[in-house]
Amino acid sequence: MPRLSPYAVELTDEERRVLEARARKYTSSYRDVVRAKIVLLAAAGVANEVIAGRLDLPRQIVSKWRKRFCLFRLPGLAEQPRGGRPARVSPQRGRRRQSARV
Repeated sequence: MPRLSPYAVELTDEERRVLEARARKYTSSYRDVVRAKIVLLAAAGVANEVIAGRLDLPRQIVSKWRKRFCLFRLPGLAEQPRGGRPARVSPQRGRRRQSARV
């Protein structure tokens, strides 16, 4: 039997409008689209296990984003800084071509 989440999602009209736009936008990053869909389905009363099955995600990921939305609303869906040592090479610079070292 599926467990009920302690984080019930209720959206304002503005939040629903923003999330629906994110979920439909083809140029958005995949993670933004998935997070928007998770919150929209949660607001519709769908259980975490069912959302996970529909979006082909682990239940823990669905639970994480539901909780973060409930605690921080829309800003909670943004990327957070990651732990660990900073990257030595920026993503924009990329790697040098292999043939240049020969």
